[in-house]
Amino acid sequence: MRNSAKTVQLELIASPKPFVKWAGGKRQLLDRLIEHAPRSYNTYLEPFIGGGALMFALMPSKCIISDINAELINTYNVIREDVYELLDSLEQHTNDEKYFYAMRARNTIALTSVERASRFIYLNKTCFNGLYRENSKGFFNVPFGRYENPNIVDTENLIAVSKYLNDSDVQFLNQDYIRTADMAKKGDFVYFDPPYLPASKTASFTKYAKSDFTVKDQERLSIKFSELANRGCYVLLSNSNMPFIKELYKDFEIIEIEATRAINCKAEKRGKGMYEVIVKSYYI
Repeated sequence: MRNSAKTVQLELIASPKPFVKWAGGKRQLLDRLIEHAPRSYNTYLEPFIGGGALMFALMPSKCIISDINAELINTYNVIREDVYELLDSLEQHTNDEKYFYAMRARNTIALTSVERASRFIYLNKTCFNGLYRENSKGFFNVPFGRYENPNIVDTENLIAVSKYLNDSDVQFLNQDYIRTADMAKKGDFVYFDPPYLPASKTASFTKYAKSDFTVKDQERLSIKFSELANRGCYVLLSNSNMPFIKELYKDFEIIEIEATRAINCKAEKRGKGMYEVIVKSYYI
């Protein structure tokens, strides 16, 4: 944080929360995830960081977070290093459809890191259902959300997030989850929250980047889960409650969790049910 006078203000801020809405976000499952988290560990690793709900709830003092989404990781970095510049930039946005599509079409190569983070948060707050989705060319393509009063400038929370990231030893990485998972050592806590296996070809949303997270990726992840468990790591995973997923993790404890399925274009397909599972490699 560059301005010492502003840094003092951070002492008055409440606990941080996710600063973006993210498909598959874990806010509604936090109590169960915390219940099953290890009581003590060394470094916290989350290779699919997304909105970071569990990280912000646990607030580990040392962690390694990563995501394949470069814009998301850039935003985490900017919040830590330039939160007040980011807030100033967010103030310039308007909740207008024409403006939204102009901002969506902007080429991020020409933007500064702060401008990229500001655009990222703005689009997330004003797009349909808070989704992040890219087309095959890697461009954000979610339509305008038509919300009356979206919270584009969430000042208190962004400062709280910045304070936590400055007070802790947090490493940000833009890379494949396998590379991040391979950094884990015995006694570390690794939480995997991958794009979920969809219940059908059209039922769920799994495209956060220009490439999908496929069945083969799910299999690859399960192998890495077992490797980390054998290494002596505490490994926790959430995924959809599907027979295929249960078969992949049949050698570990599987807990079925009631959750609300909220991201679906058809209202009748939203609602509560045993849609998710938690898998863990350890006992507490």
